[in-house]
Amino acid sequence: MKVVLFCGGLGTRLREGNDTVPKPLVNVGYRPIMWHLMRYYAHFGFKDFILCLGYRGDMIREFFLDYRPAMSTDFILSEGGRKVELLGPDCDDWRITFVETGMHSNLGTRLMRVKHLVDKDEMFLANYSDGLSDLPLDDHVAKFRASSAVATFLSVRPSQSFHAVQSNDHGVVTSIAPVSGSDYWINGGFFCLRPEIFKYMEPGEELVEQPFKRLLAEGRLNTVKYEGFWSAMDTFKDKIVLDRMEARENCPWMVWKGTK
Repeated sequence: MKVVLFCGGLGTRLREGNDTVPKPLVNVGYRPIMWHLMRYYAHFGFKDFILCLGYRGDMIREFFLDYRPAMSTDFILSEGGRKVELLGPDCDDWRITFVETGMHSNLGTRLMRVKHLVDKDEMFLANYSDGLSDLPLDDHVAKFRASSAVATFLSVRPSQSFHAVQSNDHGVVTSIAPVSGSDYWINGGFFCLRPEIFKYMEPGEELVEQPFKRLLAEGRLNTVKYEGFWSAMDTFKDKIVLDRMEARENCPWMVWKGTK
């Protein structure tokens, strides 16, 4: 089953010291966040990736063309550095298709530009390239496969420190509480899609707006409310949080290590 990753956005709310590094290549520890996400999918057996490139897609291409597996797994160095023996699996069995989908394209346009790669499949997966989770992906996929939905996605509680406010017509506050503790859910990605999704899309439309509203009207859009770990690297503060988790080896998304 193929995994479409949207990795072409500008990432204007996240700058790692300069304006040239695309968000998917911003590191969490020693590896880019998109590598962590791809390693997560590969753990569940989904190793056929389609990368929807845009902003600084050349850097993403270069990262994989110049890939150094020893940076992410234990290894033995011998013969004066001429021989490297990896002690763990990495990405040797991954298949990665690189597709240029436009500098300023929205998700719907990017997905349409890779339609020819997935429209003959029973279903496919898709995701933003800046979010991590410990979601049991095999269960997520199985539930979707057994449903009649055309699309499903993860609903998660927002992790930001905002407060939800309610007030009456006179501006008197009637309640205020952290958004993370309220019954408020947001789109967390981790999409499962059937090729039928393309019948609900028109050129230029954003995937989770008009097409999803059409599915909603027909009762063919599902979601899974997930209370487990989920985090998106949307700002530099988010990056710091993930870096600190990685430094403490508290990485729930690294399901391939059996960590929770």
